[in-house]
Amino acid sequence: MRNKDILWPTDFSDTAANALRYAIEMANLYHVGLRILHVVDQPIGDENYQLLIITPEELAQTMEKAAAEKMHELLAKLNSPLKIETVIRRGDAVEEILAEAESADVGMIVIASHGRSGLAHFLSTNVAEAVANKARCPVLVVK
Repeated sequence: MRNKDILWPTDFSDTAANALRYAIEMANLYHVGLRILHVVDQPIGDENYQLLIITPEELAQTMEKAAAEKMHELLAKLNSPLKIETVIRRGDAVEEILAEAESADVGMIVIASHGRSGLAHFLSTNVAEAVANKARCPVLVVK
């Protein structure tokens, strides 16, 4: 872990920005790079309804372009001496985070928790919890 990059998955939320501080601190501590990952959901459309003005593929491309712009803004704000790589993937957030961690052979994942509890916890997918349970590397979940 101490010689491998840190993976920071982000949805560009304030909670994720808080986790970024920890990711940078860990990367500086171990003198490793930082991989920033954003996952775009794959839109699903049903051509039978004929209500979509654009296709799911066009929508996904628009979402990827918006994510790339946010990624560039984020990098401009960071102004860090760390080696930083950015990745945008399309698909299920948990699956893509785990796939990126495996393919990039990262040493640690630093991910934000949205801190849902009670009924909200059971009604929504908890990405951080699923990643922490399934990842092969250490995972730091930040509230």
